[in-house]
Formats: sequence, structure tokens, C-alpha cells
Amino acid sequence: MKKNILFILLLGIVSACSSPQAEKVDYTVLTDEERLEIAKEIAQNTIIVDGHMDLPFRMYNMGHHMRGEVFDFMSRSDQGNIDYVRAKEGGVDAPFMAIYIPASYQETGGAKGLADTLIMMVERMINTWPDKLAFARSPEEIESNFKKGLLSLPMGIENAAAIEDDLSNVAYFYNKGIRYMTLTHGKDNLVGDSSYDDAETHGGLSEFGKDVVKEMNRLGMIVDVSHVTDKTFFDVAEVSKAPVVATHSSVRAFTPGFERNVSDEIIQKIAEKNGMVMITFGGSFLDQAYSDANSAIREHVQEWLKENNLSYRDEKAQEYIRAYSADKKPTVHVSKVVDHIDHVVKLVGIDHVGLGSDFDGVGDTLPEGLKDASMYPNIIAELLKRGYSKEDVEKICYKNFFRVWKDVEAVAGK
Repeated sequence: MKKNILFILLLGIVSACSSPQAEKVDYTVLTDEERLEIAKEIAQNTIIVDGHMDLPFRMYNMGHHMRGEVFDFMSRSDQGNIDYVRAKEGGVDAPFMAIYIPASYQETGGAKGLADTLIMMVERMINTWPDKLAFARSPEEIESNFKKGLLSLPMGIENAAAIEDDLSNVAYFYNKGIRYMTLTHGKDNLVGDSSYDDAETHGGLSEFGKDVVKEMNRLGMIVDVSHVTDKTFFDVAEVSKAPVVATHSSVRAFTPGFERNVSDEIIQKIAEKNGMVMITFGGSFLDQAYSDANSAIREHVQEWLKENNLSYRDEKAQEYIRAYSADKKPTVHVSKVVDHIDHVVKLVGIDHVGLGSDFDGVGDTLPEGLKDASMYPNIIAELLKRGYSKEDVEKICYKNFFRVWKDVEAVAGK
């Protein structure tokens, strides 16, 4: 009987694709198992774009490039949050590879060199497995790759420190395939102020930063407002002629005082500019109680490391941290991600929200049911459970992002 129900529902899904009137399926009346089956089907047949994954920096830290080796992306791994097998299982088709520049490079120099290295590592993966992976520099390229069954690896720079103090580097990176740039990271930089830094060096966007935003508009590079202060954001909103995106930020209403998440006022301004917020998955972004517990653990661990003269990386420290923190954090569930999506939808509508996991960037803080790239169907199932339609799901998975990206390209075309 169950198979029959599924068959009828899947027929409903297929026919809904061809005729807008045909979608009469009420997913809310199904069992969780039935919904998950349909969610898996949708995930496989719908393009899923993820705004931000830190795989390149994880690869860099493993040092393969130093030995001239290519990182083994093809085998299932129990390390990190993504590999080819888990990506395919979860139906993710275009995870943006973050070319991440730690703020320390702003002091030491070498930011552009690191960006070049990380880009080269992504290129090397794609060139090693051209039958599985592909470059993606536009929505059309992602669609074409999807039809061929290829996993697209579009790229975005995280931390405009990568351009150093030279405006012409924006075009340099655009020509290397970079399609968005996160303006700051953990500290204020030459472009603007970071939400993690209290210095307020520029009181928002610097003069150089304004030129950078204009140059990004001119080229068709998306301006990413994750990690900036509120003042910086509103400066960007004023300067940018194109829509802006928060590629990996969640909703501040759930984490009051956490400037790294976006406020309702910011969400409204992003929507007004026809942009979007891509909800990120880390527990501390999603849930205040989790964030508080995490901070308390971190403080205790730092003290303990000092007393025992150890560093985070020491095996003894790792064991202690695991044991100490095992039962001290509340459980955060995948449904919490959908709470954040709901909030944006109720505030500004379905057209301004997407997914930006921050996989490989948030350690072991991911929610139950969302530990790696194989688990996107759990988000889709939760959306269906709450009455979102298949069309809504497609908007969240890729259509909103494609609209924004095309808008950014259109502004550049002018």
C-alpha cells in the first residue's frame, strides 16, 4: 500500500512540474517516512545550491598541495562534512567553495597568495575528475552541469583581505572564476568592519570599501554581507546598485545580540534590494541556549589548556574536550534551520531565503539530522511538513539564488 501512495505522490510531483494547476498534493498529511522519500526524490531532481562550504581550507590544512597530491574527494570519508559520495546522496549540486582568508593574513601578508593556492586546489580537483566535477561561473553553467550529472564547484572569496590594497585584484579574481566576495571575516580589514571585531575601525564601509563594492557591481560579482557589522551592511546597501546576499548567516531574532546573524531590519533591507539570506547550519547560529553552552565550554577549555600547558591539537586535550563537552550542549535539530527559514519567509516572503551550510567551517556544532552533505533531504522533508509547496522548496534550493545572481549580472551589463 505504501509503495502505491508513494507512486501516486511522485506522479503528482512529476505532473506538477509540467502543469502549475496539477499540484494538489498535501504533504502535511503524510507520515514522516513518506515525506522523507519524497524529499529525497525532490533533492535528486532539483538543483540545490549551497552558499558556503569551507572544503578548500580544510584541504589546505591537510597539506596535500605541499606534497603535490590531489585531495581524495571521490571516496566517502568520515572526516569533514562533504565528499563526492555524500554530496550526491544529499542531492547538492552547486556547493560554493569558500576561498577563505583567515584574518591573521591581514597582519602577516600573503592573503592573495593563499587565495591563489586555494583556487588552484579547487581547479586541480575539477581537472582530476572532469567526468564528475565542473567549474561553474554562472547559473546557466550550473544548469548545464546538472543536466550532465556533474557536481558544480562555484567559488566565492571569504574575506576581501584577499585583494589586499589593490582594486584591480577584484577583476583578477573574477577572471579566475570567483563569483562572490564576503567583505570581512573575523577582524576589520581595509574594506570595512567585521561583526566579530569591536574596534569599528572605519565606522562602516571604508572609502576603499565603497570602491570595492562598485567594482564588484561593475564586474557582476555578488556582494556577500555575512560577517560585517550592521553599519557596514547599511553602507553597502546604500552603495551597491545590485542585490546583496548573506551567503551564510542566520536570523538574529533567535540569538539576540549576536551581530554575526542578520537582524529583521537587515533582512528587510536585503529583500528591498531583491537579495537574499542563506541560512547557515551551525548550532550557535541557530539556538541561543546552544550558543551559551558552547561559550561556557570554550571558556572552561581555554582555562584548562592554560593550566595544563597544552594546545587544542594535543591528543590529550582532544580527549578531555570530548569528554568534558559531551553532555553540556542542548540538542539542536534540523527543524531549527527551518524555524529560521520560516522567520525570513514571514518577514519578507519566500523569494529571499536559501541555504548556506558553512559545512567544514563550523566543526562539530551541526544539528541532529544535518551533520553532512548527504542530509539536505531532511530540510526538504521538514519544509514539506510545514506546508511549503514543491515550488517553494525549489525557490529555497536554487531559484531565489539564480534570480539574484542574474540580477547582479544584469547590473554589470548596464
